[in-house]
Amino acid sequence: MSNHPLEQFHRQSYLNLETFRKTGEGVQTPVWFVENGGLLYVETFARAGKVKRIRRNPRVRVVPCTASGSPRGTWVEGEARLVSDAAESEQTIRRLNRKYGLIKVIFEWVTRLRSKREDSIIIAIQLKPTGQA
Repeated sequence: MSNHPLEQFHRQSYLNLETFRKTGEGVQTPVWFVENGGLLYVETFARAGKVKRIRRNPRVRVVPCTASGSPRGTWVEGEARLVSDAAESEQTIRRLNRKYGLIKVIFEWVTRLRSKREDSIIIAIQLKPTGQA
């Protein structure tokens, strides 16, 4: 059995993404994700707090979790980047749509009804090999 840090995310629906404030305090958010090419990808609103925190500090931690954020594995250190490449973003959105299907479409529709139209952004997360911080 492999101990690759990505292995625990296979067949999972949520990951808990922890980003860090200026003070070093962690902020945890359960999110939908997809894996592609050894990276984990998340879609979020461009003005979300996690995006602001990643711009300031790319260090993150992730763990597979339940919809409410309860961990279902081991926390893994990683580094996040905001995806600026349109093709990479579009591919990620297609993969997320395929993985989450109708529930994602309904969620986005309800979100847009409740608030003004917000642009989304993709976050790519490179996990660090086990034992590296």
